[in-house]
Amino acid sequence: MLQRMKNKTTWTYLTVTLVVIVLLAALGPAEKSLGSNVRMVYLHGAWVWTALTAYLAAAFVGLVGLILRKDTWHRWSLALGRTGLLFWLTYLPLSLLAMQTNWNGLFLAEPRWRLALVFAVVGLLLQAGLALLGRLAWASLGNLAFALALVIALRNTSSVMHPDNPIFSSQVQSIQFYFLLLVVVVLLAALQVTYAQVTKR
Repeated sequence: MLQRMKNKTTWTYLTVTLVVIVLLAALGPAEKSLGSNVRMVYLHGAWVWTALTAYLAAAFVGLVGLILRKDTWHRWSLALGRTGLLFWLTYLPLSLLAMQTNWNGLFLAEPRWRLALVFAVVGLLLQAGLALLGRLAWASLGNLAFALALVIALRNTSSVMHPDNPIFSSQVQSIQFYFLLLVVVVLLAALQVTYAQVTKR
């Protein structure tokens, strides 16, 4: 009974956080060239940053688990890896929507888009395989290998239309502050999703 109430509270907090994200996304500052359509760019940027953070956290926590041989760390690595995948998969349609909204078309030949799609498929296969194996230590090892491969791929992938670091190359501090706030709130949602998995009975 107590666990059920705890789970309900966790999902209630997550719902509130998602509502705050929607409101923040709707009220984001307009930009000179893209106008109010830039709000979709902000959201998709915060979403992918959160996915990457979750993947890197899964790798780090997994490494600690492998060193200490503690199941608690492995459980967190497994949950963080699944959270990273969830945000990565949902980032893809947000990316398409940002393209369509701002450039009136889908540029699917963009190298970063193709990389994102490839790692979405690989991530799905990895998490499915880890679920079938059922061994927590393998989850940590898999998440560590996946994160390393993703970081290497991102560092070696060029971009055609996708600008490099568009937010922090901007001179408008209000946009930078807003984007960081949005990232923090989306990260909070990811933490809540992860916590719900770890505490699930």
